[in-house]
Amino acid sequence: MQQLKPYLEENKERFLNELLDLLRIPSVSADEKFKDDVLRTAEAVKQRLMEAGADAVEICPTKGYPVVYGEKIVDAKLPTVLVYGHYDVQPADPYELWNSPPFEPVVKDGNIYARGACDDKGQMYMHVKAFEMMMQNNCLPCNVKFMIEGEEEVGSVNLETFAAENKNKLKADVILISDTSMISNDVPSITTGLRGLAYVEVEVTGPNRDLHSGVYGGAVANPINVLCDMIASLHNNDRSINIPGFYDDVETVSAEERAQMAKAPFSIEEYKQHLEINEVLGEDGYTTLERVSIRPTLDVNGIWGGYTGQGAKTVLPSKAFAKISMRLVPNQQSEKIMKLFEEHFKKIAPPYVKVKVTPHHGGEAAVTPTDSIAYKAAAIAMERTFGKTPIPLRTGGSIPIVTMFEKVLGIKSVLFGFGLDSDAIHSPNEKFGLFNYYKGIETIPYFYKYFTELSAKE
Repeated sequence: MQQLKPYLEENKERFLNELLDLLRIPSVSADEKFKDDVLRTAEAVKQRLMEAGADAVEICPTKGYPVVYGEKIVDAKLPTVLVYGHYDVQPADPYELWNSPPFEPVVKDGNIYARGACDDKGQMYMHVKAFEMMMQNNCLPCNVKFMIEGEEEVGSVNLETFAAENKNKLKADVILISDTSMISNDVPSITTGLRGLAYVEVEVTGPNRDLHSGVYGGAVANPINVLCDMIASLHNNDRSINIPGFYDDVETVSAEERAQMAKAPFSIEEYKQHLEINEVLGEDGYTTLERVSIRPTLDVNGIWGGYTGQGAKTVLPSKAFAKISMRLVPNQQSEKIMKLFEEHFKKIAPPYVKVKVTPHHGGEAAVTPTDSIAYKAAAIAMERTFGKTPIPLRTGGSIPIVTMFEKVLGIKSVLFGFGLDSDAIHSPNEKFGLFNYYKGIETIPYFYKYFTELSAKE
């Protein structure tokens, strides 16, 4: 492993330029107009895996966007690591809020600015380059398989079928995922828990057409006003969620675990300053870190209706819409929560409007063990390259495929992320630090080394 760091130093510029090439392709899976670009990205990932030394590289079709697969089996008796990542990205809208075009990556102040820089092209590509380093220096200590999908940002809707139909192809001892973040570059951490997700779209309809607000205003219900009232009622004064049955299955986190979470370095003043807010807001009785990790939430992700163009148009709209996501914690089931939401939202609708609720995608919360060989290997690897023992930490994001992999493939995952919460994933001006990109490439081979060594001792 000692020869890997010089190889990394000699190839840093090439590793960066290859990532920039990937970031230039607008692989937005949620928007049909980018279909050709998503497929082009799959081809690019396939080519990079082949160049890195993977065998049996192929683009595997699904009912949606394909999965890119590759492998290197050095000895069937050795452990196998299955690397998961995704090559699709979030929509870049609103484009006007970007300081530079989202698909024209810019390297500035030690960061790569582009859509997908951190989520997940940059983190996914760390694994390809780490694999290349091990191959070029003849030090790959175990078997590796790659499964890079193109539908993560739209709920991985076809991945479960793909996994179920390819159990033998995907057989492995652990799944390694880099799609999460660390506390900071000075305080490494490993994600041990993720929240689940239930995502719905609501439609409120009033009159059968848009009306003149002077002629009809005050006599006919305005769907936007009604929708706002309904949304406001979904939270109680203590910021808990006002949906009957919503908390029935919520996991109670022990005082001991909450005390361990409190040891993570966190400054509420720096948090507010970074976000340019005067105060935080959340469920009473919980800290900010607990609110974004061990408690469920409900948020409006988008709301629209009526006239939103330039200038004025005095219209009383026929319809109003909102997209709403609920982050879930262990034991909550996404389908149950979506059903509870739909029943409640229709129940609270006043008689002068009609309501439609359309479930979108969902997924379950996940908690990964900290006493496994894989976790220990990841912790030792980070300690080796950061010089500090990483802190186990639950986070607020959702990667629904973690629980799916365990259910379908019977394999647990290690969430080995190198991003930062400040990387603005899903937001304008997404970034990924050069330090983080290169540190991930440096650290990943040590995971393979220690995972192989610890597995041999079992």
